[in-house]
Amino acid sequence: MNALCRGRTAALLVLAAALPLLGCAGGKKVEYLTAPVQRGDLTITVSATGTLNPVKLINVGTQVSGTVKVLNVDYNSRVQRDEVLARLDERTYAAAVRQSEANVASATASRALALANVKRAEDLFAKGYVAQQDLDTARQQVATTTAQRDLVLAQLDRDRTNLGYTVIRSPVSGVVVSREVDVGQTVAASFQTPTLFKIAQDLSKMQIDSSFAEADVGRLRVDQSVRFTVDAFPDRMFEGIVRQIRLNPTTVQNVVTYDVVVGVDNLDQILLPGMTAYVNVILSEKHAVLAVPNAALRFRPPGVEAPGIPATAGVAAGAKAGAGDAGRGAGAAGHGAGARRGGGPRAIYVLRKGAPVAVQVRLGGTDRRSTEVVEGDLKEGDEVIVGLAGTAGGTAPGGSAGSAPRVRMF
Repeated sequence: MNALCRGRTAALLVLAAALPLLGCAGGKKVEYLTAPVQRGDLTITVSATGTLNPVKLINVGTQVSGTVKVLNVDYNSRVQRDEVLARLDERTYAAAVRQSEANVASATASRALALANVKRAEDLFAKGYVAQQDLDTARQQVATTTAQRDLVLAQLDRDRTNLGYTVIRSPVSGVVVSREVDVGQTVAASFQTPTLFKIAQDLSKMQIDSSFAEADVGRLRVDQSVRFTVDAFPDRMFEGIVRQIRLNPTTVQNVVTYDVVVGVDNLDQILLPGMTAYVNVILSEKHAVLAVPNAALRFRPPGVEAPGIPATAGVAAGAKAGAGDAGRGAGAAGHGAGARRGGGPRAIYVLRKGAPVAVQVRLGGTDRRSTEVVEGDLKEGDEVIVGLAGTAGGTAPGGSAGSAPRVRMF
């Protein structure tokens, strides 16, 4: 045993002898709330919130401006590829097509005349009745009218294409999840393509776009198992798998998060786009480990400091671990804090002979309710102190609630 261990042992013995005197403060007996040390299974996870989205969501727009004349689909309509979704007022574009067709006819006639003039000029030139210049001019006129005809033919193709764009067709088979226009509404495609419909290609396959804090993303891997819940079905647990950890970070008020895509099978299609998902990525699962309630990690007797660990430090550590649970609805930052309890020794108070006794332990992972005890003088059945009786929620003075923080996920 080195000097540090002997010093800690001596401090524990001194504190253990002094603590029974605290059982009666001002003549009043202090009653403690306790919980047993138990063996059980721990699932180590990191948590975040995300949004359910279709794997493929197609924005259907229009390449031409006009007034919506006909709508053939509405929200939740199932459509097939190339099915007509809507029609715009085509009269302007039909008139442009007729104008271009007239221009083509005119250009064709001009070219035919130019070809006839060239033939006559060649015959006269062969007989010596016209000069070479007249023949060259006639040939140049043929080239000009040919180019003019090609120009108006291209304009006709463009106008016919624009006329075809007045019929809005579905690019894929799927379900209409959003309709952005109504009959009579004018859409303008001058600067950007306006969105008319949003079509989910396949709602039986969905994904969760979730934001994980940078402190947690290093422990995530593709193909890790995921469990999540949604507000619509609070009593049902869904499963998924990590499909992608995107490298593009998002920074908001100096908090860096990463988008983690979770693949979800939605065969019964009860999960809908836009639902908020409370995601737990499973890092590891441990069986039959010795564990203590997290509330015991935050308890400190009034006015007493743990050996080598100030009471305020222990309280702050417990509060920090619980912050990720209480704030999970606000974002991803801090959600995995409770999953990393390791590090130096921690003090846990055990009720022995009616008095609190500090026991130093080394902790492992946590599921945010209980934490694994890796080393320390604790055994199954020991009663650890989680708070003081008679305080609101069993709250220890200067500490946190004597019960584990409420976690929405499990």
